[in-house]
Amino acid sequence: MGNVLYIHGMGGGGDSRIPSILSEILSPEGIAVTVRTYDFDPEVAAVQIAGWVRELQPELVIGESLGALQAMRVRGVAHMYVSPALNSALYFVPLAWLSLIPGVTRFFDRLYRPREGDRQPLHFTFRTLRKYRRHRKEALAASAADGGKYMNLAFFGTHDHYRRSGVVSVRSWRRLFGKDSYVIYDGTHFMEEEFIRSMLVPAIKEFFQGKL
Repeated sequence: MGNVLYIHGMGGGGDSRIPSILSEILSPEGIAVTVRTYDFDPEVAAVQIAGWVRELQPELVIGESLGALQAMRVRGVAHMYVSPALNSALYFVPLAWLSLIPGVTRFFDRLYRPREGDRQPLHFTFRTLRKYRRHRKEALAASAADGGKYMNLAFFGTHDHYRRSGVVSVRSWRRLFGKDSYVIYDGTHFMEEEFIRSMLVPAIKEFFQGKL
């Protein structure tokens, strides 16, 4: 029936929770959900993901958290987003300068060490973090270039702790995509299973049925 490419967030990977649940629910209905671990370097990741898009030919790309920026760089398809962290890249620039201090990179590598499994290794170097500003700019430009021809639907949690810092911003999203481009669920940044089943899954099914 259709293909979905799921682009995980920072420190996620091929065994991330949300796409695993989606695959379990949607596979019996002929909707294939693919998620793969990509590099933390945004430019390396963009090349990897572009290759997967050519291979899989997805009709729908879902970006989670920091992965929303990579999802936006995929043009010519519909998009959904879970807790899109569009402003996270802006915070990486000052962090890049901090990484030049001896021991800081090692500290952040340990602080954000992924759980065991098929997970994205994180390495906070000056060179990599500096790339995120341009990465964000190119992601927003790619989305704008599609000119609203394709769906952009985001899901935000009321208790998303990243909204306090502005890393996740409903206001920024609304300014870019309009007031009808998002829905709110009563949960956290890490969309709970009840909302995956009651909101995200129905939205995906409706898309493939031609209702969105």
